[in-house]
Amino acid sequence: MGGTSNEREVSLVSGRNVADALESLGKYEVLRIVIDADNLSVLPGDVSACFVALHGGWGENGGVQQALDALGIPYTGPGAAASRLAMDKIETKRVLDGAGVPTAPWAVVHDHSASCPLPFPCVVKPPMDGSSVGISRVDSAAQWPAALQLALDTDLGYRRREGLAEEPCALVEAYIPGRETTVGVLGGTVLPAIEICAPNGWYDYEAKYNSDATRYLFPDDGFVPEMQRVARRAFDACGCRGVARVDFRVTPQGEAYVLELNTSPGMTGHSLVPKAAAKTGLGFPELCDRILELAAHD
Repeated sequence: MGGTSNEREVSLVSGRNVADALESLGKYEVLRIVIDADNLSVLPGDVSACFVALHGGWGENGGVQQALDALGIPYTGPGAAASRLAMDKIETKRVLDGAGVPTAPWAVVHDHSASCPLPFPCVVKPPMDGSSVGISRVDSAAQWPAALQLALDTDLGYRRREGLAEEPCALVEAYIPGRETTVGVLGGTVLPAIEICAPNGWYDYEAKYNSDATRYLFPDDGFVPEMQRVARRAFDACGCRGVARVDFRVTPQGEAYVLELNTSPGMTGHSLVPKAAAKTGLGFPELCDRILELAAHD
């Protein structure tokens, strides 16, 4: 848990929750490993498996997965290649498009002075960060410059932290009117869909982690099976294993568009995979146990 990304504090909460849950089962000796750098120097040599509760950055871009592969230590969640792919929203869009998985129309912008390539409203986001950091909904030309600058600055910060080429870009997507939903995939099981009702209609960082006003519903309409089917297709297309979460926008007509995949879903009190698992009768300690049972390495 921990790490060096923008999501460090969320990761620490996830990690503590997971450690408490696994300890409560009485079947594991649990070590709480807080990562303060992008390496495994603090990891003991006799570890049987790692539960990856790192979010963003090295913990979710294939870095920690590749390091654990080299040590031959099983770990939770997708492998290095799938993690690396899912962290890059632009490459994920390309893979999903190639697999026939529906996503919103999109474009990539590199130039700070560029005009918006899509009609308004649209969504502007950095391509390689998480937890809605640096994301803006743009409803008019007046809002475009600030939103683009925020996304480019966020992407540049990520690239500097990760030692990547300083060539920031922004992903611009058409805004899909309708509902925000998410579907978790746990091994071979597709979990119930969750509809997210943020108080202002925008599921940003505050609504995700700090607001008690955000409501989480379990829709039972006829669109759910299609969401679950598309979630599994996206999971498979990106080469995922273990646990991952697929985020959607769903139109009033029931058309489900994949926004992104999260290969290290949150395990906080506000997190969505635990809520979906609980709906099936799987408590939080049992969920953590199941995720750990799926641990593997390449």
